[in-house]
Amino acid sequence: MDILIMVGQLILGLTILVGLHELGHMLTAKWFGMRVEKYAIGFPPKVFGKKIGETEYMLGLIPLGGFVKISGMVDESMDTEALKEEPKPWEFRAKPAWQRLIVMMGGIIVNVITGIVIFIALTYHYGEQYIPAKEVKYGIVANELGQEIGFQTGDKVVAVNGKQLERFEDIRSMDALLGSNSYYTVERNGQLVDLKVPVNLMDKLADDKSQGFFVEPRMPFKVGQVVKGSAAAKAGLQEEDYITMVNGKSVKFFHEFQGALKENAGKPITLTVERNEKLVKLKAEVSEEGTIGFQPVPLLQTATKEYSLGEAIPMGTDQAFGVITANLKGFGKIFRGEVSASKSLSGPIGIAQIFGDTFNWYKFWSITGMLSMVLAFMNFLPIPALDGGHVVFLTYEMISGRKPSDNFLENAQKVGMVLLLGLMAFAIFNDVFKIFF
Repeated sequence: MDILIMVGQLILGLTILVGLHELGHMLTAKWFGMRVEKYAIGFPPKVFGKKIGETEYMLGLIPLGGFVKISGMVDESMDTEALKEEPKPWEFRAKPAWQRLIVMMGGIIVNVITGIVIFIALTYHYGEQYIPAKEVKYGIVANELGQEIGFQTGDKVVAVNGKQLERFEDIRSMDALLGSNSYYTVERNGQLVDLKVPVNLMDKLADDKSQGFFVEPRMPFKVGQVVKGSAAAKAGLQEEDYITMVNGKSVKFFHEFQGALKENAGKPITLTVERNEKLVKLKAEVSEEGTIGFQPVPLLQTATKEYSLGEAIPMGTDQAFGVITANLKGFGKIFRGEVSASKSLSGPIGIAQIFGDTFNWYKFWSITGMLSMVLAFMNFLPIPALDGGHVVFLTYEMISGRKPSDNFLENAQKVGMVLLLGLMAFAIFNDVFKIFF
């Protein structure tokens, strides 16, 4: 069931984005009087198709892309027979270069608009929930990766790149992770210490299983929902209980409680619980995985900043273009050899894992908005067979006044298709490799 939720979210997200991307091409083509032969979401074999007017609308079985077939255009279909004849007035190749350029940019523009609209809507509807840095008064917990960077449990992070930290989440901002010469400033034993961010931190995060949470707040907690039939329920643990000790050892913070459970995995333990201002001792069996079965409730105050529509528009727009900025910085690190491409790039399996095995509307639309901007960015790359490749050729034609030959465009398309198929194969193999190795 978990895998189905992952795959379902991936397919739904890609269907929305690919459908809108190809719609951008189709509408601009029809606007300029070009004949659109086919509009397809997904690749063949065909699941459903219906012809309306001159256009067949198709749904393909393979939901990892889509395409629009415009008459007189060299595209991924490699159907070049019609190009041997004189251009017809309704064909792509018969139109002025500036019109063809707008058609090729149509999908990218729609994806950018979609990403911006999604981030604006999320900002307006949900606002921004965050942990104020001043609330993390007990300092942080540094996991293994955090310790490699130089963090120590108990440190208080006071600044990122010299800028005072106001929101704890900014520790994992793209400016910190992808900036050059980035550093954290922490307060440790009454002194300020600067910790340089390693240039290969993104590689380490890709290897790390904590999803980028190399430091977390030291978190006091109380017992939330107790799982029915769990060891916690059998022990008599109740919501609103405060666990103060495990086997007589004090556990003030949740990471201390987790550590105590892991030390006693598969063994019985004695819990000291504060309930209604009284101390109660309970016996519980710890699972082999080091759990007893309840949801912790963090005792850190979060804040929510709400935005009016007027405020949400620039904020959401900035968040959307921040995705492209992060991609540019990421590619820069790959080209400079500071991070590994195999650890930084993900294919469909990796993207499905990002969606996760539970459905949450906020998370789904956040990831879909991010993917919309990534799709626009990737399609703008100057690779033949991508929109960006066509844009390069059309820009050359507009500047030089000379149109590349159909034979050149056909061969460039073939080269681009080989590159894209190779990249897709690499991404899928890389996803599988990261799962098993």
